[in-house]
Formats: sequence, C-alpha cells, structure tokens
Amino acid sequence: MIAAAGSGQRLGAGGPKAFVELAGRPLIEWSLAALADASRVERIVVAAPPGHDVELAGADVVAGGETRAESVRLAMEAVESELVVIHDAARPLATPQLFDRVIARLAESGADGVIAAAPVADTLKRAGEGEAIAATVDRSELWAAQTPQAFPSETLRRAQAAGDLEAATDEAWLIERLGGTVLLAAVDEPNPKVTTAADLEVAAALLASRRRAGR
Repeated sequence: MIAAAGSGQRLGAGGPKAFVELAGRPLIEWSLAALADASRVERIVVAAPPGHDVELAGADVVAGGETRAESVRLAMEAVESELVVIHDAARPLATPQLFDRVIARLAESGADGVIAAAPVADTLKRAGEGEAIAATVDRSELWAAQTPQAFPSETLRRAQAAGDLEAATDEAWLIERLGGTVLLAAVDEPNPKVTTAADLEVAAALLASRRRAGR
C-alpha cells in the first residue's frame, strides 16, 4: 500500500505531493516502480488524495482521508492479503530489495511488525524553557523510523480499531500501543522523505547518482 493523500502544502507544490515531478516523473511513480519490481508484492493499493479521481497503472486506487493514518485505515478495506506493507509516496528512493527484506523478515520472524529505520546519527538535545538545552540525549539506542513498514493485516486492523488515529505518527505506533513487537530493519541506502522543495532537490541528486552507478 502507498499512502499518497498528502496535500503537499509544505512542499509548495500547488497540489498533492505525490504527483509533483521528480526527475521526469510524478513522485509516486518511483514507489510504484519499486513495488512492481519487488518479488514479494502481489498487488498495489494507493490511498489517493480525497476528491482527486486518478488512475495509476498497476495499482488499485482508493480515496484517502484527511490524515495519513485515516488514509491507511481506509485503504486497508481494499487489502485481502495476510500481510501488508505500507509505504509513503514521499519516500521515492525505497528499493525493491528493501520492500522484499522488510516483508521477508516479518514472515520469518512471527513479529507483529517490521519497519525500515536508520540509526540516529545527529547529537540530540532536549530543549528546556526559552529553548535552552536541558540535556543531551543518549542516541545509542535511538532509530529514525521510515517506511516501508510491514504487518500482519488483521493485527494492523485491530490496532487501528483500538488506537487513536489522530495521534498516530505511523502504523508501528499503533501496534506498540497494543503491546505488539515491532522489529527494526536497517536501511542500506538513503531513503529520505520529501517534505520541502530542498528535499526534492536532494532526492533528484540521489536518483541521478544511482543512475550513474547503474543501479
């Protein structure tokens, strides 16, 4: 599943973020191509912006909601498989191999979820009053959550029904709230999220580098 209902307001795209151009094609098409090449993906469902009637080759399109979590919940109504892998259209550099690795680890581990993630590299500070530094946070056990994220479909549905969708920042959070076990799968290539115009330029540069390397 691709969550693609974001407005693109911070990007300044003048329309849905998923359809802004990146390196000659709409942003979402990079994720569609990667999912199509993943050996463990049989069907693609896209949660599109509410009110936007779009057709995407190789995918079933459903209307998303006002929030990302609500879009995923609505798209889950079209999911019939035992396992589901969820990805943000705003992460166009995810590779077929990453999708397959996350799904394979879920199937083999018996966990309640597996998510792509990267160890936090920056020094982290906790802010206090007046934006003064209150503490330096130990980053040794901290990871930055990304997508794709894979779950048993029924486990995710239960978590969605029981959780606070307005507060959910990702689906793994909903599973955690139910006491489920979610594993981390370290990314082996850059997998940034496109939020601003500068992020779009970075993504284009990374894609160009991959092409030069023949990947």
